[in-house]
Amino acid sequence: MPILFGVVLLDLIGFGIVIPILPFLSPQLGADKIDIALIIVTYAAFAGISGPFWGRLSDRLGRKPVIMLCLGGAAVSYVMLGLATQLWMIFAARAFAGIMAGNLGVASAMMSDITSPEKRAKGMGMIGAAFGLGLILGPLLGGLLAGDSGSFTLPCLVAGGMSLLAIAAAALFLPESVSAERRAANLRRQRDGSRASTWTMLRQTESRMLVLQYVLHAAAISSVTYLAPLWLGDLLGWGARQVGIVFGVQGAIMVLLQGGLLGPLVRLAGEWRLLRICVASLMLGLWLAVFAASMPWMLAALYLAMSGATLCMPLLNTITSQRTCHQLRGQMLGTTASAASWGRVLGPLLAGANLTLFGYVGAWLGCIVLVLFYLAWTLGPPPTRLSAAPATPADTQERHKENPEHDHQVV
Repeated sequence: MPILFGVVLLDLIGFGIVIPILPFLSPQLGADKIDIALIIVTYAAFAGISGPFWGRLSDRLGRKPVIMLCLGGAAVSYVMLGLATQLWMIFAARAFAGIMAGNLGVASAMMSDITSPEKRAKGMGMIGAAFGLGLILGPLLGGLLAGDSGSFTLPCLVAGGMSLLAIAAAALFLPESVSAERRAANLRRQRDGSRASTWTMLRQTESRMLVLQYVLHAAAISSVTYLAPLWLGDLLGWGARQVGIVFGVQGAIMVLLQGGLLGPLVRLAGEWRLLRICVASLMLGLWLAVFAASMPWMLAALYLAMSGATLCMPLLNTITSQRTCHQLRGQMLGTTASAASWGRVLGPLLAGANLTLFGYVGAWLGCIVLVLFYLAWTLGPPPTRLSAAPATPADTQERHKENPEHDHQVV
């Protein structure tokens, strides 16, 4: 777990570096606010297309080589971004970054491989804590490297260097979590046609509504991420440095919540009730943003909304992984990562259109509509039916080794 945490952290520091940069880099090359939304959408759309592929590939080849391959692609995409001199080059860089964006889904599958069901929420919280630390160090580093000169080449090159460091760390220290027997069994299932398609898997496991929540969650959060720098810039006159600090503080809150408090909160309230509380917090923060007109209230709205959303993703991943069998785990978590990517397509498009037509109040109200459907789902009964798939002898032996007292369950 610590090694996987470190690899994901290095990757997400690089990812975090470009967060406060894109809204200010793109206008230098002629982009308007709709173009900025389309740049975000480009990354998300290609990530949505490639997500299930990386998940299935990690089932066949193992998690480690896929993580390293995606890290290499990320490094190349950051260099492309740093060297961009025309607007189309930014689109090309973000499209390639999206194609190679399989790490979070595969890392979540690896965390699910190495944790028992009882410790799954803690493990997913560590992935979230790595994301939070990346949001602390990345945006702060990006804002400081960008400085007041407006040159963003150096931050992008440093982001590429962070991905290269993550590749080295994975190569040297990260063990494989999928055994050779299970990889061979997964490959045989794919070759003989017994492995279900993504849509068939979702239908047979009754996971379609669960996966839809990844779309709604990501759409809401990507809308906030898109709107926040523009909102703070237009109303407060802030630039990349100040926005980077805001995201850095939020990253610190994420680390505290996911790395330290998620496990105790799950034991106290349970995954489902805690998810309901967190979605309600997201809703309250968005309502506050509708009426906020000064710096303290604007920051309070952002931190309340994003802090509630911070715990939602590890809770969703925990719920998903606990009802997904070993042989479908990579495919399922790759699918949920893809669904989240399509949410990141939907969110900025809706937020950008609402911002253009109705201003910031209309844009925040649009986010609230998305979260209403999300909250309504959490107010219903929790998903309880476990997915099942034909088990091979290798699967059965390995599951017994990992969790002999629960050998009768498919988890």
